[in-house]
Amino acid sequence: MSVALVTGGSRGIGRVIAENLAKAGHDVAICYSGNEAAAKETIEACEKIGVKGISVKADVSNADDVANMFTTVKENLGPVEILVNNAGITKDGLLIRMSENDFDSVVDINLKGTFLCTKAAIKDMMKARNGKIINITSIVGVQGNPGQANYCASKAGIIGFTKSVAREYGSKGINVNAVAPGFIQTAMTDELPESVKEAYKKQIPAGRFGTPEDVANVVEFLASEKASYVTGQVIEVTGGM
Repeated sequence: MSVALVTGGSRGIGRVIAENLAKAGHDVAICYSGNEAAAKETIEACEKIGVKGISVKADVSNADDVANMFTTVKENLGPVEILVNNAGITKDGLLIRMSENDFDSVVDINLKGTFLCTKAAIKDMMKARNGKIINITSIVGVQGNPGQANYCASKAGIIGFTKSVAREYGSKGINVNAVAPGFIQTAMTDELPESVKEAYKKQIPAGRFGTPEDVANVVEFLASEKASYVTGQVIEVTGGM
C-alpha cells in the first residue's frame, strides 16, 4: 500500500486520521511539534494494526525542517503518496487586540506549512503520476468567525491553495482536496463553557457535534482510489451547520 504522512498527527483529529489510514493498510508517518509521548503512542497504535510507522519532530513553517522530514520518511518508509496537511494552531483574539505575531504565527503554521509540505511532496508524486493531497481547512474559512481573523484567513487561504494546486497537477494523476470540519469534539472544544457548546449545537441540523472519526472517514475516502475522479473540492463535515 501507499505511504501516508499526516502533519500534526499526534493528537486529536490528526491521530484518528493516522489510525484510519493505517487500518486501510497504509504505512504511516506523522509529524509533531512538541508532544513526543503522544506521537509515540499514535505510531504504536498504527503499528499494532500491522503497518510500519514513524514519527518526526518538525516545524512545518520551516523549509529546512520540512525538507528533512520528507527525506526521513522516504529513507524509512518510501516516498509520500498520501499527504494530509493537518497541522494547525489558533491564537484567538479580537482584531483590535491581535498582535502582528499572533497573525503571522497562525498563518505560518496553517497556510505556509501546507504550502511547504505540498511542495515537498509534489515532485515524487509527479514521478509516480499518482498522489493524494488532503488539506484540513475549516468551515470558518468559508463563513468567518469573530475573534479568529488570523485563523479564518489561514483556512480560507488553504481553500484557494487547494483549488489552484488541483488545477496545476490534475493531469499528473494527483488529486488535491480539502476537508472543512465544523464543530468537532476534541480536548480543545471540551474546555468551552456548556452554554457556548449548546449555542453551537442549536446551529447544527444533525443535532450533535462531530467526532474526529467523522473527519477521518472523509479523509480516508479522499485518500483512496474510490476518489480518483474527485479533485479541487472542499468537503464540509459540519452536520449541516
